[in-house]
Amino acid sequence: MISELHIENIAVIERADIAFGAGFNVLTGETGAGKSIVIDSIDAVLGGRVTRELVRAGAEKALVNAVFTDVDVSDWLAENDLDAEEELILQRRISADGKSACRVNGAAVTVQQLRALGALLLDIHGQQDGRQLLDEARHLDYLDRFAGETAALDAYRAAFETYRGVKREMDRLRMDELEKERLTDRLSAEIEELEKAKLVPGEEAELESRQGLMKNAVRLTEALEGAYGALYEADESALGLVADAERFTAAAAAMAPELEEAAKSISEARFLLTDAAERIGDLRDGLNFSEEEFDRVESRLALLRRLERKYNTNEAGLAERLDADRARLAEIESADDLLVQLERDLARARSAVLAAGKTLTERRRAAGDALAKRIEAELRYLSMPSARFCVEIAPSESADGFDATGCDRVRFLMSANAGEAPGRIARIASGGELSRIMLAMKCVFAEHDRVQSMVFDEIDTGVSGVAAQRVAEKMGELSRSRQVLCITHLPQIAAMADTHFSISKAEKAGRTYTTVTPLDREGRLRELARLYGGDKVTETTLRAAAEDFKNSGK
Repeated sequence: MISELHIENIAVIERADIAFGAGFNVLTGETGAGKSIVIDSIDAVLGGRVTRELVRAGAEKALVNAVFTDVDVSDWLAENDLDAEEELILQRRISADGKSACRVNGAAVTVQQLRALGALLLDIHGQQDGRQLLDEARHLDYLDRFAGETAALDAYRAAFETYRGVKREMDRLRMDELEKERLTDRLSAEIEELEKAKLVPGEEAELESRQGLMKNAVRLTEALEGAYGALYEADESALGLVADAERFTAAAAAMAPELEEAAKSISEARFLLTDAAERIGDLRDGLNFSEEEFDRVESRLALLRRLERKYNTNEAGLAERLDADRARLAEIESADDLLVQLERDLARARSAVLAAGKTLTERRRAAGDALAKRIEAELRYLSMPSARFCVEIAPSESADGFDATGCDRVRFLMSANAGEAPGRIARIASGGELSRIMLAMKCVFAEHDRVQSMVFDEIDTGVSGVAAQRVAEKMGELSRSRQVLCITHLPQIAAMADTHFSISKAEKAGRTYTTVTPLDREGRLRELARLYGGDKVTETTLRAAAEDFKNSGK
């Protein structure tokens, strides 16, 4: 749950620290006092969109910190290489130019990462979010979330991916004759050019080495002659002197055994010098380059480097290009045969998709019936006794008769009053009815949602009387299984709170300041009385507030 919220310089809130509790948290205050700014701050720290207008006028930056406790996001933390701690601390810093920086447990993250994490922590239903119910493109997702049956959906998606893969392969092979001729000519020319080059792995490195020897042949020969002479051919060559030293030391060692190691070392040195001299001599003798060989090496290297530049690769890449061209040309030449086979594969894949789609549709129809019953039961509790809720499942309108989501087109229909045929929610529901429909769906879907904190921004829009009491009771019921934060103008809802905050604003030195104050029981009574009667708190409104407390059990 979200346990602490720290706000600095967000709109009219200069600074606020809010300690939310478990269960039902309510925020009340006059219209325009800044209640929704608290929700905007929560949305910002969860990765929501922010603009420079959110920063308090005159401030260089704004800051929101949120502390979450008792949340399980270990998988997300592991995926993003972050350490798990007892508390989860989110931070969003927004500069006056609209740029922002995000942190999780002190580590910098992107807005996208923060948004993904936020979706696991808290679900915000703002005043405009009920419009999602009117978006029929989202109804299928709502139904699948409720169904919670992933096996049929996973099986369908696997079948669909197979079908799409075969289709992509067919699209790749299909081409008009002119395109086929152009591609065949290009591949044939490349193959001919690369085959003519007679590529040999490692040849370029050998040629470069040989070229280096040729270019430095004169100086290298002089150096080798000098080294060979010093080691072997000079009157007092190194090998001659070492041989003398070896002979004398061996004679001395016969009389002084402590010189045996020295004699051995000199003998080993002679062998090493002999080996070095032979290597030097062999290389010297091999430095007999002809002009023809030099031209051949230069020409061969020029050819290889031209091909590498042309095909933008190295020597190994040229060989790979040749193999790929041969394979592609063979594929084109046998494309007609391959297409015949792929047509058969596509037919099988299509049958598998339709079979999996049929199973998925059956699961959805069963889930749709169950969803309709559940929502109708919730709506009856919320003082909509005659409401009918229907889940219409019709065949997909896509060209294939199916798409990545299945073979179905889903939309929610409802009738708010007895005797009316079900219709689109946008045309049937009033503002108050839409709020209750949304709340009913939230209550049902919450059973399948891992998010343990929910925020409602003025869920009571258009609701009054008995309906308001029912909404209050439903919110209280929802808060028994998860944390609920709610902005409201209804005393019936506020009376159900476990924790109550009053939000007010005042002017000071020509500036507007909003404060958030936790209320004790006496403060809550007066706030409920204000919600009933406005600024004039009377004995009558206080008695009504006390009655609400009594009925709520608070």
